[in-house]
Amino acid sequence: MTGPTVTPFGEWPSPITAASLVSGAVGISECCVDGDDVWWAEARPDEGGRTALIRWRDGAAEEVTPADTYVRTLVHEYGGGSWWVHNGVAYYVDLSDQRLRRLAPGREPVFLTAEPDAPRRVRFADFRIDAEGSFVIAVRETHHDDREPTNDLVAIPTDGSMEMRDLWGGTDFVSSPRLSPDGTQLAWVSWSHPNMPWDSTRLHVAPYGDGSIGEVSLELGNGAEAWAEPGWTPDGRLLACTDRDEWWNLVSVEGATAPQSVVTGPFEVATPGWVFGMQRWAVTADHTVAAVGLATGDELIVDGRTISMPDATISSLQPASDGVVYVGTGYGHEPQVVKLSVDGPNVRRQVLSTGRELPVEPGYLIEPESIVFPTGDGDAVAHGLYYPPTNPGHVGPEETAPPLLVLAHGGPTGQARRQLQLGILYWTSRGIAVVDVDYRGSTGYGRTYRRSLDGVWGIADVEDCVAAARYLADRGDVDGDRLMIRGGSAGGFTVLSALAFHDVFAAGASRYGVADLEALATDTHKFESRYLDTLIGPWPESKAVYDDRSPINHVDKFSAPMIVLQGDEDAIVPPNQSEMIVAALEERGVPVSYLLFEGEQHGFRKAENVISALEAELAFFGAMLEFVPADELPPLDIRR
Repeated sequence: MTGPTVTPFGEWPSPITAASLVSGAVGISECCVDGDDVWWAEARPDEGGRTALIRWRDGAAEEVTPADTYVRTLVHEYGGGSWWVHNGVAYYVDLSDQRLRRLAPGREPVFLTAEPDAPRRVRFADFRIDAEGSFVIAVRETHHDDREPTNDLVAIPTDGSMEMRDLWGGTDFVSSPRLSPDGTQLAWVSWSHPNMPWDSTRLHVAPYGDGSIGEVSLELGNGAEAWAEPGWTPDGRLLACTDRDEWWNLVSVEGATAPQSVVTGPFEVATPGWVFGMQRWAVTADHTVAAVGLATGDELIVDGRTISMPDATISSLQPASDGVVYVGTGYGHEPQVVKLSVDGPNVRRQVLSTGRELPVEPGYLIEPESIVFPTGDGDAVAHGLYYPPTNPGHVGPEETAPPLLVLAHGGPTGQARRQLQLGILYWTSRGIAVVDVDYRGSTGYGRTYRRSLDGVWGIADVEDCVAAARYLADRGDVDGDRLMIRGGSAGGFTVLSALAFHDVFAAGASRYGVADLEALATDTHKFESRYLDTLIGPWPESKAVYDDRSPINHVDKFSAPMIVLQGDEDAIVPPNQSEMIVAALEERGVPVSYLLFEGEQHGFRKAENVISALEAELAFFGAMLEFVPADELPPLDIRR
């Protein structure tokens, strides 16, 4: 038997192509249990990125939505919670017009909301249906010509009369309307500028009946805690997550008394509310189940017992008759719909939807190393997931080390994903190491760590990405002279800042990254319009800080080559942000490539664009670091 071939790092042939990331791929994001049926949302890059609704019944799954349906809400721009099911009937919003529809399988959709006077002006999300099936309780976002959008709770008749009823408003944001099992109580979460939903929120409860609510009977929130993911137990107890004691733990709320622990410990149950519809716990008639986030991934706590599953990321936990259903993703499998049955001490995991067959052999799969490293800022440490080059057919030459790609996640209140990512294996299988950095400010490590980026965005996150690269280079894992960095959105800002203020990386890739903080503060959507008050400082009082932190104001410091990728319909980071940085690099003669993708918003969903973006990054990094990928890549315009 011959051993692996010695091949220069970066030049290993790999079966993991850019096309394999999206060919036949399905992105399962949310699920719902309706009687004995299980429904889920399935995103399909091969079909223009559209999302369809799938119903599982009697062991078989079928698409229920019409073939031209794209289930997606644009509330908060990020969306989530764009559908729900009640008694066999689906209620969903279509991307095309943001109007709410009722869909009984086998019938044509029926509009439940009127056509607004301008496209997508009125949007809806986060649905629940009342006990009588008469009203959809929803978050409504109304856009205006002369002021920022308004967000409130409404009751929408299910009969198609379109006589919408206002339930509650008065704060800048509202989410998570959840009805008690008997339909007589409604709980929800609210917050106002300048807070984000992970900073400070309030939990409300009011009596509900026949499409209206009474006076608020309970309101919790001390200004220094974030309530999230409220819900009800079958016997009518209100549960929710709060980080008042450092970690987002699950507690029981009864009147004005102190919350009682349900699932608590040094772990996170809830996650930041970037999107609607998040649910990481469920209570059935017999069991309490919660996903808890640890450094290496999620575990389940079932009736107080910790259960390890092959799912490193668990979301959308929903109660079922004999257990729970959830969406699970592991390091060895893509998103799946899983039913967990609990019978005393026995727990059985049944996969209802496996998605596609993995286009990769087990020898290429990696369970990353969880690393903790010094930041250089006193005793502060940061975290990351390290993926070494892995290819069963190839090894690098002796006495050499691989290049390293540093990944800066978005948010910045986000987290490196604990799951199989073919987009990472695309690099590792070619002989390029990857570290996915959970810089200070990331979620998953408690409130103190999450708030440690306050006032120092563009400094601490950048220092941590630099520190991760140097840590791995000093350890001998990677070549310290061949370091690359890549990130999208807020991670793109980290990339730009790293290249402007540090001389560490040989090349970078920014996907829809923030170049001008002032432009972001004055020209972005409502949800994030005051985010920078916490991360940078209040605007315009802190204008000098904004100017000093903005990479666009320091183009004289850019010397490392960069590839910039952008969607032309991005309302969160508009294209002019990317175009400013590209123009500045061109003017200075720094090698730069720019790809603008038509019809894409904040993130790339169309298969052809996902492929083009990844292949362009590989071609660019190869040209700049002087390795020759084994792939046949399309020509890339590198402006010098």
